[in-house]
Amino acid sequence: MMEFRSLEDLLDLQAVDLEIDRLLYQRQNLPALEQYKIAAAEVAQLDVLITDVTGRIRENDLVVDRAEGELTITEIKLEQEERRLYAGGLSARDAEHLRAEVDMLRRRISQREDEILALIDERELQDAEAADLDGRRSVASTTQGGLENEIATAWKAIDGDIARAEVRKADIIPLIPAELLETYEQLRPIKEGVAIGRLADDQCGGCHLRLTAAEQSQVAKSDPPRCPHCRRLLAP
Repeated sequence: MMEFRSLEDLLDLQAVDLEIDRLLYQRQNLPALEQYKIAAAEVAQLDVLITDVTGRIRENDLVVDRAEGELTITEIKLEQEERRLYAGGLSARDAEHLRAEVDMLRRRISQREDEILALIDERELQDAEAADLDGRRSVASTTQGGLENEIATAWKAIDGDIARAEVRKADIIPLIPAELLETYEQLRPIKEGVAIGRLADDQCGGCHLRLTAAEQSQVAKSDPPRCPHCRRLLAP
């Protein structure tokens, strides 16, 4: 009678263990987890792109500053050379040489202005790209945060269910003999969590195979009773 009660307690323990297994699986496989991974990957990718465009903007600004500095120097030089040219008092040869220098400076200024305008246009495109990336990151980050809260809420509920199941498990374990419990713990990992089944309608509740009368008689004499087919524990 005591052994039968122990097997019943073991069935109760298995029901609790299977419930814990189910909850742990549910915890690890929330649909929101996969969505969170996608959102987090998108945020990380956008961070890389934002870092890249930010670096290109910084480099563009440095090039513009350098070009504007060179333009200023060239403009000052042009102004000085034009002043000398218009002041007169130069030989024909020197005047011709100076006019050539002035023309060259004007061309250089024009080229530099074109370069600066192109850089400014490029900066506008970079700013638009950065704004687009920032907007997309904001959306992805908001989605990630929402999923994080959803996961935290779900985990809190699941963890509460697991904690209650663990309390029930702790109440059941002392009722089961140590050797029987050890056999159960050894079987569970290799029997897909089902270490004990009920013998009902001549069938093993674990492997669902039918037992002959002789096999059932053998099971009844075994200590502990085990299915001759799957070797799971059997509760009559």
